[in-house]
Amino acid sequence: MKKKQPIGRIINRRARYDYQLGESLIAGLQLTGAETKALRLGHGQLRGAYVTERDSELWLIGAQITGDRNLHIAETDQTRSRKLLAKRTEIDKLMAAKRQGMTIVPLEVLNRGRYIKLKIALGRGKKRYDKRETIKRRQQERDIARQTEV
Repeated sequence: MKKKQPIGRIINRRARYDYQLGESLIAGLQLTGAETKALRLGHGQLRGAYVTERDSELWLIGAQITGDRNLHIAETDQTRSRKLLAKRTEIDKLMAAKRQGMTIVPLEVLNRGRYIKLKIALGRGKKRYDKRETIKRRQQERDIARQTEV
């Protein structure tokens, strides 16, 4: 049996720019059938999404999953809150870090296997000068790489 390759990757590129990321973990997502199919086709967006705690459970807020012509997802359901599925010990560890001022940031939707999973990480928000420093460092690394190629 041939394995299907994922069609579209859904990555939150802005997260690495806005946060200093620490430990990451993979959690499941509680979705409907249409949402699952849409994510497998790459019709989702994590920009502006975040993870919070409600009733000692993790919830993904602000993620957008859109359909297409053949796959209808109601306008109100596109940005609804979705429950994350993780072990109790993992949830407790994340909540302890959140109480210390860390943020739980969604990084990427993984759809390689049978299930749709979400890669999340603990992050600390960067200041504006940290962001400028990151841009400068990346540019210097690119310049060095170009010089070594020649």
